[in-house]
Amino acid sequence: MMGVWTLNTSEISVERGSGNVFADLDLPDADSHLLKAELVSRIDDILQQRRTTQAEAARALGLSRPDLSRLLRGGFREYSLERLFHFLTALGCDIDIVIRPSDPDTKGKLRIVAPEIG
Repeated sequence: MMGVWTLNTSEISVERGSGNVFADLDLPDADSHLLKAELVSRIDDILQQRRTTQAEAARALGLSRPDLSRLLRGGFREYSLERLFHFLTALGCDIDIVIRPSDPDTKGKLRIVAPEIG
């Protein structure tokens, strides 16, 4: 006979995140991790939109297929921002870096702004 589970929602608390899961988890270099995750997500979007196989994509990016697979599954810690930028340019993307003053009362932000693919 199967047991019935109930959930007592009065014991659950919800906390709004900062917008950076890496910072919310108190990981070092949280801003850099978020930026890398966004770049890798963009690379994945491009490869999916083009219906490129991992073998073809790996060859174009100068990676082994297992390394590309690891990268796309979130194993990007060992990749520099410069290398991720190189992957994007190899896929035919232009990258513009814009530096502008932030609100004087806040810390500056790193972010990716890119049009949707397709």
